[in-house]
Amino acid sequence: MSVTIKDVAKKANVSPSTVSRVISDSPNISEKTKRKVRKIMEEMGYHLNLNARTLVQRSTQTIGIVMKNSISQSLQNPVFPEVLTGISAYCHKQGYSMCIATGESEEDIFQDTVKMVQGKKVDGVIVLYSKKDDQLVSFLINSKIPFVVLGKPILDSPNIMYVDNDNFQAAKDATEFIIKRGHQRIGLIGGDLRFEVSKDRLNGYLAALSENGIKANNEYIKHISYNREQGAQAVDELLNLKEPPTALVITDDLNALVVLLALRERNIKIPEQISIVNFNNTMISRLSTPPMTSVDIQTFQLGYQSAKCLIEEIKDPTMVNKRVIIPAVIVERESCIDLTKEDSSKN
Repeated sequence: MSVTIKDVAKKANVSPSTVSRVISDSPNISEKTKRKVRKIMEEMGYHLNLNARTLVQRSTQTIGIVMKNSISQSLQNPVFPEVLTGISAYCHKQGYSMCIATGESEEDIFQDTVKMVQGKKVDGVIVLYSKKDDQLVSFLINSKIPFVVLGKPILDSPNIMYVDNDNFQAAKDATEFIIKRGHQRIGLIGGDLRFEVSKDRLNGYLAALSENGIKANNEYIKHISYNREQGAQAVDELLNLKEPPTALVITDDLNALVVLLALRERNIKIPEQISIVNFNNTMISRLSTPPMTSVDIQTFQLGYQSAKCLIEEIKDPTMVNKRVIIPAVIVERESCIDLTKEDSSKN
């Protein structure tokens, strides 16, 4: 005969409702009680009937993942696999599966997400980007399904829960890191300005220049999208200036790799001729030549906390929506030269 919740409750000397709350990982049950009940469940060989639970709760134990591009494009950027690893880690811990919206275009991905939600294939959705005029977020709000945005949302709505870095401050810190090392001619190579993360990093860069008495030069600001031709063009335009920048803030390390390759093809030495500080601190930054100083946005934690927030909301729909900010830290490597030391050595 199979072991029931009542059998576990009796042996643990708790109510059946307490056992049910332990199974759903309710925050209202103490960790001590959870450990006790789970140990007894294991000893008695109790196994949760997921099919029956799904029918009773109308739960799929699955969350939807929406990327900003097709899977093939998104997975070329090492940020997304690391974010997905964080999401997967928390989902596994909670007994949830993941379902990724597919499609080659934004409209395809949107329609696949609509089918996912309206077909009740998922209990909630994580949107791995934030951009202006996004029909997907409006759809999710109207659908009243729990969802989390990775990135600061455009809409200032209490209905939107999000997890993000303070990208403005992170870019400001990265730019000031370069300024403190004696650089005055500092360029920025940013990403697609349709996305909030790109806007915030641009504004953080501009704020750092302004606060340090450095006039922004529009010719030093370029935007590219993981494209070698765009990277080569941006590098040529910067190098052909009368006073080229001595340092670059690059807001994504995949773009930084594109720029690094273009500079190498033109025999520009890093960091002797141009210093680089980039963002994301994925394996690209660690394995490049030279290894690049990078802003670590803690991609695993971004994914982990996104899943945690979403699953907590799924389990408790009355929960107040959270705004979780993951700290970013600069990891110093070999791509940024200190001009103040160079100057002092000449004296």
